Amino acid sequence: MGEGHELSAAAAFDALGAAYERAFAASPAHHDSLRRLGEQLAPGSRVLDVGSGTGRPTAQTLADAGHRVLGVDVSPVMTKIAARQVPNAVFRCADIRTLPLDGADAEAGAGGESGAGFDAVCAYFSLLQMPRGDQSRLLHRFRRSLKPGGRLVVATVPLDVEDVGVVFMGQPVRVTSFGAEEFTALVKEAGFAIEWQQSSLFTPDHPEGEPEPHLFLHCRRL
Repeated sequence: MGEGHELSAAAAFDALGAAYERAFAASPAHHDSLRRLGEQLAPGSRVLDVGSGTGRPTAQTLADAGHRVLGVDVSPVMTKIAARQVPNAVFRCADIRTLPLDGADAEAGAGGESGAGFDAVCAYFSLLQMPRGDQSRLLHRFRRSLKPGGRLVVATVPLDVEDVGVVFMGQPVRVTSFGAEEFTALVKEAGFAIEWQQSSLFTPDHPEGEPEPHLFLHCRRL
């Protein structure tokens, strides 16, 4: 694939649409992670789902459990699918890097308490098309958007790659990630204690799906 032909994250996931859900939504490790998070949240918690995609499984699982979920995704197509599939959550089409998280909190139903923050932030595989500097800055923003002791759940593909062109489910994209040790160090440096982690290998249910290493981190804001 020649340089310059890669799609933006929005264009790539617009093209994938519901196919992404079919490929990834059955991940046992993802569902295990959501189950673990659900056991830690108080009833009616405020949750920010970063890179919410089609709303399944993350937003739907949490909203069905009675939590107030705000999903943010850069893809207009994904956002429309999510709003249709998970009507008991709120979805915004926006770039999380520039979205004011205090305003997002209010939209999710935070009430009148100024700076109340989120009880949890979920970022399942949503940092992979961002430069390393943006990933680090976002982790710090997530910490600031959380209540004291709030939860961060983040998942990534733990490979040491930077701005590499790949074909993902037929779509040419550029990806950036960190090795597992470097990523966990980045999360700790942003002000989180890692309380649980799980590594797994998952093959997406797609004709072009290949086995991927996945790393899930459950963290608490210090």
